[in-house]
Amino acid sequence: MSILFTLISFIVAISILVAIHEFGHYIVAKKLGVKILRFSIGFGKPLWKKHFGEDKTEFVIASLPLGGYVKMLDKRETDVEADEEHREFTGQSVWKRIAIVFAGPLFNFIFAIFAYWLMFVVGVSGIKPIVGNIDADGLAAQAGLVSGYEIIAINNNKTPIWDVAVKNIIPAIVDRSQAVFELKDSDGNIFTRTLDFSATTGEIKVEQIFKQVGFKPWRPVIEPVVGMVVENSPADNAGFKVNDRLVSINNVASSDWVDVVEFVSSKPAEILQVVVLRNGQEKTLKVIPERIERNGKSVGRIGLGHKSGAAYPEEMRVTHGYNVFESIPRAFSRTWDFSVLTLKMMGKIFTGEISVKNLSGPVSIARYAGYSASAGLARFLDFLAIVSISLGILNLLPIPILDGGHLTYYFIEVVRRKPVSEETQEFASRIGMILLFTLMSVALYNDLVRVF
Repeated sequence: MSILFTLISFIVAISILVAIHEFGHYIVAKKLGVKILRFSIGFGKPLWKKHFGEDKTEFVIASLPLGGYVKMLDKRETDVEADEEHREFTGQSVWKRIAIVFAGPLFNFIFAIFAYWLMFVVGVSGIKPIVGNIDADGLAAQAGLVSGYEIIAINNNKTPIWDVAVKNIIPAIVDRSQAVFELKDSDGNIFTRTLDFSATTGEIKVEQIFKQVGFKPWRPVIEPVVGMVVENSPADNAGFKVNDRLVSINNVASSDWVDVVEFVSSKPAEILQVVVLRNGQEKTLKVIPERIERNGKSVGRIGLGHKSGAAYPEEMRVTHGYNVFESIPRAFSRTWDFSVLTLKMMGKIFTGEISVKNLSGPVSIARYAGYSASAGLARFLDFLAIVSISLGILNLLPIPILDGGHLTYYFIEVVRRKPVSEETQEFASRIGMILLFTLMSVALYNDLVRVF
């Protein structure tokens, strides 16, 4: 069911974004007098089709939902009757063609603004950003952060919840610059600390952000009480029982379930002596964690699950949002900031300053679609906005076969006062296909590495 939900979420998300993009091309072409023959969401065999309007435009939903297209009347592809030559695409002025092609990416940005506006109006629920355990050798310790501090702003941007805090940390990591943290202690005193990311390297992933900053988010303690024993696992064979309280492992006291997991993970195939409290009496069990591969590393696992989680205090739960009017400038600002960040990351990937491991493909997008959809409307809107911006920027890259490639031809035509030859366009398209296939292959490879 989880895989099915993820797949459905992915198809819904991609279909919405493709429809928005292609609608941009469609509506502007139609307004400028170009005849539309077909509007297709997806490629391949049509699952549904119907004709609408005076021009009998064919609207199609196809079997492969990984793209779409708007087919306009074009003399390069079909014979054009004399009375319709004025509605043929290539016969339009260069500025009209530029407007039609640019409209697709533009509508992706417009949709992102709308999605962010609606997200802010709905409100995003989250947890206050309280600093947790500090890495003694990390940037946070060097900057003087202390566990228990609340992060109230980063680089003058308010951070009411962790999501917003992380989004404000990432630009500093991408730019290899400084992030000024405005902090509040338990007594209400406010002060600043500066984290310097100039020496930061590696893949920029949300799940690794806290390793790079050198601290973990604060969380309530999870009592180390066994709630599940996996059948035929090392723990089962060693005699662990439900309701056992883990007292210590190899003479190291166990006070938090997460610490237990980290300790066991670091000891694959090693003998562990675990003291448990059962029915008021301590008992020592010996267990050898099985060795498994996780994220490219060998880790240990014994097959235990905790009895129950720990709830965050109610005062730490916050809904981050604005009213209908305040959300408008916030939506524009968020769209602009993420667009700039995306462009910077792309530029640094191409120059080698950032690893190509940061590229994500359809598998990662599908996983995030499932995660965000399961987290509620606001999270899904955030996801849609991010992907819509990425889609808009990707299509504006000057790569032949993409919108940006066609725009490049048209701007050259404006300067030269004559179109780029079809031979040149055909040759460039082959180069573009190779570039795009290479990018997609790298992204898909990264996806598979992350999964397996």
